[in-house]
Amino acid sequence: MSGVTAQLLVLDGKSMEIEFGVRGRRHLLLAPEGEPARTDGLWQTTCFEAFIRPIKSEAYLELNFSPSFAWAAYSFDRYREGMRPLPMRVDPEIAVTDPATEHDYFHLSAEFEPPSLPAPLSLGLSAVIEEKDGTKSYWALRHPPGDRPDFHHPDCFALELPPASDT
Repeated sequence: MSGVTAQLLVLDGKSMEIEFGVRGRRHLLLAPEGEPARTDGLWQTTCFEAFIRPIKSEAYLELNFSPSFAWAAYSFDRYREGMRPLPMRVDPEIAVTDPATEHDYFHLSAEFEPPSLPAPLSLGLSAVIEEKDGTKSYWALRHPPGDRPDFHHPDCFALELPPASDT
């Protein structure tokens, strides 16, 4: 695996789209494509994640997107506490590229409408990448101190999204 990219787009003031790219697709272990469905445990294999919280809050949201089109959404009261399913008004839309057309590059995009949260927001974008030989790597905009990945850690919320401009 030679690299992971992530990009966040705010589409209409309500919807967001996250795009992830993985270089080294031929090594990537991908779950077979299926029907889009809310599914727990996606983080145990190749999965792309977004963590979102208001900057002045300890509460946050976690969204997981799988190449199989499965997804998960949770809310937390504070760091790893009070986890519960996050109701979504509309199911996320996940799209993946056809690997035959992208050679050694895998691309996943997920469009979703998170619940309204007070701006500014802090975000963490991350990925669990499992390779065909069982090797796992953990990618994030920023990792917390220490040797273990922990995408829930406040240090991982590395991207700030300011309030929308009125102009």
